[in-house]
Amino acid sequence: MPTDRRLPPLGRPWSFLIRKSTVGARLASELGWKFYDADDYHPEENRTKMGKGIPLNDQDRIPWLCKLHDILLRDVASGQCVVLACSALKKMYRDILLRGKEGAAWKCDESGKEEEPAEVRLLVVHLSGSFEVISGRLLKRKGHFMPPELLQSQFETLEPPAAPENFIQISVEKNLSEIIATIMETLEAK
Repeated sequence: MPTDRRLPPLGRPWSFLIRKSTVGARLASELGWKFYDADDYHPEENRTKMGKGIPLNDQDRIPWLCKLHDILLRDVASGQCVVLACSALKKMYRDILLRGKEGAAWKCDESGKEEEPAEVRLLVVHLSGSFEVISGRLLKRKGHFMPPELLQSQFETLEPPAAPENFIQISVEKNLSEIIATIMETLEAK
């Protein structure tokens, strides 16, 4: 349930990148911002591949990330702040979300139209935890296309955020209210 604790627009619109949908949805609700779960935008081929226990590679992920960048860019250009729950495991993936085709060697917009894009300000909220803790939680998750057996490949792919990226790291062992409070405190300090 939303609270009355909403932050002012903070100048230009913000986008948050969070790796867990429960946290992302709750944060968006608290802030009164739009929420997107990146899993909802995977093409059917990616869902099928993961459902068969086959890890995604860069070629699978990059078009998906470009689509997410375009969504962020559209909302930022209209003045909307956004929370995106997304497993952007590599720095390159986070760069695509932030800069689109300028941040990666991959083309996001097939139309070929060039225009000055709005600036996406991104705060990465890296929810960190041990393989055992996260694996235990995945085993309890029902109805998701990614089987828990793929978690090891995600840990192997993971490049945790580091300077100069704009990020905070929070342990998944904190409860949901503590995680949200930490994110809110960080945003208020920005």
